[in-house]
Amino acid sequence: MTHRVFEILLLPPASLVWLFALGLIFTRRWPRLGRTLRIVAFALLWVTATPLCGGLLLGALQTFPALPPEGVPAGPQAIVVLSAEADRDGPEYGGAVAGPMTMQRLRYGAALQRRTGLPLLVSGGIPARDRPALAELMAGAARGEFGVPVRWVEARSADTWQNAEFSAELLRKDGVQHVLLVTHAWHMPRAAASFAAQGLQVTAAPTGFRGPALQDWTSLMPHWTGLKDTCLGLHEWIGRAFYALAH
Repeated sequence: MTHRVFEILLLPPASLVWLFALGLIFTRRWPRLGRTLRIVAFALLWVTATPLCGGLLLGALQTFPALPPEGVPAGPQAIVVLSAEADRDGPEYGGAVAGPMTMQRLRYGAALQRRTGLPLLVSGGIPARDRPALAELMAGAARGEFGVPVRWVEARSADTWQNAEFSAELLRKDGVQHVLLVTHAWHMPRAAASFAAQGLQVTAAPTGFRGPALQDWTSLMPHWTGLKDTCLGLHEWIGRAFYALAH
């Protein structure tokens, strides 16, 4: 919970709302400082909400190329698919289901499983109290919606580092040392580094690539999709910095 609160307060728009509020508070005693803070907060909100800003942040993280759409990569002994989020209620399904980003990763993992025949591991812990683990939701979708078997279900992890740590424990028991790792292209650098730190050899299988940052004039206009991409990008860059310091 502390981690979640810190993330909300640090990332936009909350951080910029607080900056604007400080500008209002300082205005009476330090009018110039207060006005400057309000202008800076507004300018940063505009910039961070543009698809250009989000695209640049995510694009810089996409350092692993896509695998060829055909053929079988040599070496990997298993496929690992990492979770992202869940639809915690899923009333139309009668309960929680894997969320859109998780399903995007799982769809590609299922395609690779059908192509290679390699055993599949899904990884992700409990998204909320009284909800099934993400890995269990992924396993159900893999079997029921994509028609592929799941050999390992890693349901304890709470973050990318634990995805790697707990997945490695399961894989080593079956002698697996080399994996095809499936996650979003912008998440792959942190994920691949985490799995490599556990002593596993990684062949990156990124999916969900963010397209060009600048597509037309609308890329310079604030939009909720731009703010979402910016937050995803900042989350990754901050996460990489934290992992570098903590591990």
